[in-house]
Amino acid sequence: MNKLAVYICIFLASVFLSSVSQIMLKRSAQKTYDSKLKEYLNPLVILAYMLFLSCTFITMYAFKVVPLSMAPVLEATGYIFVAVLSWIFLKEQISRKKMLGLGVIIAGILIYAV
Repeated sequence: MNKLAVYICIFLASVFLSSVSQIMLKRSAQKTYDSKLKEYLNPLVILAYMLFLSCTFITMYAFKVVPLSMAPVLEATGYIFVAVLSWIFLKEQISRKKMLGLGVIIAGILIYAV
């Protein structure tokens, strides 16, 4: 595997972890808390924001090799990750419109790759 491919995988791992963080925040938002302080200072929210912060550093590290022009394409995979993770963990339905949108995103990624 060449160096660029390794750094692309690192970038995609960062996008995936960011998507996981979003799911964690949504899961936390679905709960009811006694106070506003507990709403924002609970373990799930703190861990999610720590993951977001680490994703920033991981992405910066990946930019050592990944061209900046490739970033929007790789970042777009986050929409796919969030949709799939929401379907698995939050039991959200993927409507036809969402499916069409995800198809357009995938098509765009494939066109860029070619």
